[in-house]
Amino acid sequence: MFIIKCPYCGERDVTEFSYGGDATRAYPQDPAQATPEDWHAYVYERDNPRGWHVEWWQHSQGCRQWLKLRRNTLTHELGRTALPHEPLSPDDDEGSDA
Repeated sequence: MFIIKCPYCGERDVTEFSYGGDATRAYPQDPAQATPEDWHAYVYERDNPRGWHVEWWQHSQGCRQWLKLRRNTLTHELGRTALPHEPLSPDDDEGSDA
């Protein structure tokens, strides 16, 4: 069982959350000017990182808010969580609070 620390609700079981994707990907700056190739790259081209990664998660069975979660893709160890507007990087080593 994994426990995720929701910044709004505190520690909750992972079954209350829904995965939302890679939190490090940038949406095209000007969507109206983006080419089909730009959209293809944004939607389909993904890295498959080993180690620490920052992901979007939604507390879908709780407060329904989005959060960022630092997770190790090899060990599934959970690291720090952050509010959507707060910076969080895969290299953030401020300790685990999940």
